Amino acid sequence: MFFSAAIFDLDGTIIDSNTVWAKIDKIILNKRGIHCSDDFAAKLSSMTYEEAADEMHKLGVKENTEELIKEFNSIAVQEYANNIMLKEYVYDYLTLLKSRKVKTALATASPRSLYEPALRHNNVYDRFDVFCTTDEAGKSKDFPDIYLLAASKLGADPSECIVFEDVLKGVMSAKKAGMTAIGVYDKYSAYDTERIKKAADKFIMDFSEMM
Repeated sequence: MFFSAAIFDLDGTIIDSNTVWAKIDKIILNKRGIHCSDDFAAKLSSMTYEEAADEMHKLGVKENTEELIKEFNSIAVQEYANNIMLKEYVYDYLTLLKSRKVKTALATASPRSLYEPALRHNNVYDRFDVFCTTDEAGKSKDFPDIYLLAASKLGADPSECIVFEDVLKGVMSAKKAGMTAIGVYDKYSAYDTERIKKAADKFIMDFSEMM
């Protein structure tokens, strides 16, 4: 499998953060007297900020999306800076790519206030050449824009890029961008595993399978 550049999603792909997001979602809903099952919190945790806010609005949360995003982030920032860890073999794989001079990008829906402290806490911030967010791309991961932006920043042809994603829409959008898409197992998107396997060029349980 040839590639000159590797693009990584953050949450659920290289860091084990979805447990934290499930916890945050439950905190926000419980504060408002709204019961949230573990299964529903897990589903919310795999969504974008906007999608999770929309689901909360359906349950009766009155704050607008912007206010909810601020609340998500205010609770999350301490977790990302101190407690969230890399998924297994991620450090080793990123180090291997660096040694082989493969260009790397982070492509995430999380803001810099979250991704930077998480990567620095885990000593992999310097493993990435460029960073891209959906805000910067101007569209969510339902569209290929963020992956094309990452390729452009890296100076890489999309056909020579490999993308690692744990959710179906990320895999599908990477394919739309003309890139090789690798599905990465995460328990919070396990309900979509079979569809991810069908859409992706390869599916891995962890990054040892890439080494």
